Amino acid sequence: MIVLRADRVVTPDGVRPAAVVVGDGRVVAVTDRHAPVDGDEVHLTDDEVLLPGLVDSHVHVNEPGRTEWEGFASATAAAAAGGITTLVDMPLNSVPPTVDAAALAAKRAAARGQLAVDVAFWGGAVPGNADRLRALHDAGVVGFKCFLAPSGVDEFPPLDAVALHTAMMTVAGFDGLLVAHAEDPDVLAAAPPPVGRRHLDFVASRPPEAESRAVALLVDTARRTGCRAHVVHVSSAAVLPLLRAAKDEGLPVTAETCPHYLVLRADEVPDGATEFKCCPPIRDDANRAALWAGLRDGTIDCVVSDHSPCTAGLKALDTGDFAAAWGGIASVQLSLPLVWTEARRQGIGLDRVVGWMAAAPAALTRLPGRGAITAGNRADLVVFAPDETFVVDPARLAHRHPVTPYAGRRLRGVVRQTWLAGRPVRPGERRGRLVARTSTEVFG
Repeated sequence: MIVLRADRVVTPDGVRPAAVVVGDGRVVAVTDRHAPVDGDEVHLTDDEVLLPGLVDSHVHVNEPGRTEWEGFASATAAAAAGGITTLVDMPLNSVPPTVDAAALAAKRAAARGQLAVDVAFWGGAVPGNADRLRALHDAGVVGFKCFLAPSGVDEFPPLDAVALHTAMMTVAGFDGLLVAHAEDPDVLAAAPPPVGRRHLDFVASRPPEAESRAVALLVDTARRTGCRAHVVHVSSAAVLPLLRAAKDEGLPVTAETCPHYLVLRADEVPDGATEFKCCPPIRDDANRAALWAGLRDGTIDCVVSDHSPCTAGLKALDTGDFAAAWGGIASVQLSLPLVWTEARRQGIGLDRVVGWMAAAPAALTRLPGRGAITAGNRADLVVFAPDETFVVDPARLAHRHPVTPYAGRRLRGVVRQTWLAGRPVRPGERRGRLVARTSTEVFG
């Protein structure tokens, strides 16, 4: 047994002094801070808080096929450094994309032996593969990602309204989950095209209406099919009334947002700073404040990274051309301090941040025993110093290409140690496992 004692432990009942008893990779008990318990003692310092390991349900690893962008070894090392003990890999940007059981098997084969933390997988819903979704579900994917507008890679085309309905009818038949990149292609086509180095011109090319129209379609299709639906990376506050109405109606609709939408502002992005490019884009400060309000009132359920890396060359850093640059921000290592820095400024407690970044993604993906410090759960834990500050140094980031819009930014909150299944993750260790939805089964 190991007994971790701390004055502050984030539990499902709030932050309190506790002793967390760990054995065989699981939490055996959460008891009084000073209760006598036999076992090896670990005492957190006064400035440390014990958190559950975070669950990041939106990560693009890209291996196999585009491993030069990112791979399992580097992505999971970055996750461990950021307090994330379970990540869920998205089905696109790898080759082949995870749109059938054979591609899932290729993903798992590529990942084995490389993992610093646990990894689960999304399947993909693309035109023509509805008859392959059940096999992916039975193989343990947590759900199915689709795009309602072009994805940026030819091998993962979007669903139109008819194909979306077909996919959601299929997924509803086995109580699965469909998650959608919700932008309307017609609105995007009618918007001014992005040209050149000015970020606000790029923002204008992906207007809020594109998100609103696509979310309306997704909600309506959820209503007609009964399928559980989730909106990924909400950037526009204009969709919040649609999401709130869907929840009030009792529809099985949830949503997430990402650190970059909660921290960054469109008007602070310098000309040519393509490291800030993501799709949908970073918007203005009023929009950012509204997203925080949507989190506080439960309209938005989760905060996840949308870690979407690429090579430095694909970010067009030399030209600063927003039209040419790959859209994606790699932040899996920084998600927690980014969100905590801003949450603390707003007077939001660490327990709420943990709810958005651990418990809610675990519930969304139906991954058992994760996201909370409670008896019977996995002993995936984080020793976190919430008051310590640091300045983001790209050279200290563990993902493959340390391109970041946060370089030089001072953040609050340092991950001092990450525990996976009851033991600290040491540099270079590869103890992570491949896991499946609603199962304790592992795949190596």
